[in-house]
Amino acid sequence: MIGLGTLINVAGIAAGGLGGLLFGKKMEERYQRTLMSGAGICVLFLGIEGVMEEMLVIRQGELAGRGTMMLILSFFIGSLLGEWMNLEAAMERFGEWLKRITNSSGDARFVDGFVTASLTVCIGAMAVVGAIKDGISGDYTILAAKALLDLIIILVMTVSLGKGCIFSAVPVALFQGTITLLARLIEPFMTAQALSNLSLTGSVLIFCVGMNLIWGKMIKVANLLPAIFLAVAFAFVP
Repeated sequence: MIGLGTLINVAGIAAGGLGGLLFGKKMEERYQRTLMSGAGICVLFLGIEGVMEEMLVIRQGELAGRGTMMLILSFFIGSLLGEWMNLEAAMERFGEWLKRITNSSGDARFVDGFVTASLTVCIGAMAVVGAIKDGISGDYTILAAKALLDLIIILVMTVSLGKGCIFSAVPVALFQGTITLLARLIEPFMTAQALSNLSLTGSVLIFCVGMNLIWGKMIKVANLLPAIFLAVAFAFVP
């Protein structure tokens, strides 16, 4: 069944969020703060792992770097575009709308939880590659694996940031669902180099999400999202 992978992923996020709410109600605030710091550290190292995997290679027996110029240009141009479009504010407005229709006006952390969780589970090569495979052959194995990872991540985040995290299932459904529907059009552009660039920039953004979890909202991560699309485009620059 085409699209089953995204449905499994959405179900995993919902299950993680509900589990987080149950655990969160039984925890004192100091435990929640410590857990959020722990989640931030884990997200930081997920980002670092992805960056190191794509940037560092062994050439002639020596460790060397790659993709530096692409990364700099992608984030330089992408941040300007994102700030101009103010994507962060758009995500926050959508979060505020979800907050209203779900009668969550008393939850001060709702929007922050929604934005932070959405950026964490939407960014990355697994979402793109998994959705393409699901759309072309019905192979949902990558998205099923992602669903398990997202379940754990959202469970931990929900304990500390509240039920807004559960609604990260909405952008995941829209993002991955759209890629699944357009899979045959997108697949030719997802070359090995394009996927490598996407994974690298996505990992940097995940690292930024981790920073925000630990030290508060230091970076408008959503305003950096155009860097991902520019990174894929740079794969086709001679």
